[in-house]
Amino acid sequence: MEFLSTLWLGMPLWIWFAFLSTVIAILAFDLGILHRDAQAIEISDSLKMSALYIGLGLAWAAAVYWIYVNYSGAGALDPQIAAAASPEERGWTAVKLYMTGYLVEKTLAMDNVFIISLIFTYFAVPREYQHRVLFWGILGVIVLRAIMIGLGAALVMEFAWVMYLFAVILLATGIKMLIMVDHQPDIANNPVLRFLKSRMRVTETLHGQAFTVRQQDPSTGKMAIFATPLLLSLILVEIADLVFAIDSVPAIFAITPDPFIVYTSNIFAILGLRALYFALAAMVHRFHYLKFPTRRWHGWLWPVPWL
Repeated sequence: MEFLSTLWLGMPLWIWFAFLSTVIAILAFDLGILHRDAQAIEISDSLKMSALYIGLGLAWAAAVYWIYVNYSGAGALDPQIAAAASPEERGWTAVKLYMTGYLVEKTLAMDNVFIISLIFTYFAVPREYQHRVLFWGILGVIVLRAIMIGLGAALVMEFAWVMYLFAVILLATGIKMLIMVDHQPDIANNPVLRFLKSRMRVTETLHGQAFTVRQQDPSTGKMAIFATPLLLSLILVEIADLVFAIDSVPAIFAITPDPFIVYTSNIFAILGLRALYFALAAMVHRFHYLKFPTRRWHGWLWPVPWL
């Protein structure tokens, strides 16, 4: 059991495993029990689920307090936490940083809701299948955010000047937001979508909740695996989060360089996004006077519009 006590990014491995196990248990309960069957999620249910996930995110602050009181001493990766005069002060400092990061990520995640709505509308994904796409999308987010935050933390710890690079990314994204504010997203001309269609066999219509189906290839007459529009929508949702993370991750690193706080606040902010989506998607027509959230879809890293 000594292995589980090994420090990784400032925390014992068992704490990382405990957090990931908690997230997996929440998702398993969500999909395996609450939404085992394909069904449209009503506004009332989505608001209840959204409130539940927000409650879980806030409740995790208590776990953060306990963890940083007992398992993060003078070697803490965040200078504010390391400088605390007592374990209790260290715990409260960690909680304040976690809550700040959670609120920042929750706010930035609102853009995802409108883009996801556009993706589902373009592929004509029925509401009863959308939960499945977003569930697997969350699993992808857990992995992608872990990779990005792990790399970001390693760079920050090794090279202090990386924080200035993050600042430049945020500044450039803000400038691009002003330039592209009137640009309307165009999914049909999305270069990623065109690339996928040119490299994959894709069915013309949905096949229930299936991401892939096996059917006869008209060009060869042989049985082959085809992707369905549901899989394409999942890939675009994942890419949307990846693009959004390019400035949301640097934003929270500006709050704290502690990887555990950065990652846990990210994941809890994203977890409730699915439930919030179904509530806002049902009311999105009421926001037709708002401009599309293009600020991060057209960041400086992308030479062509994604959507």
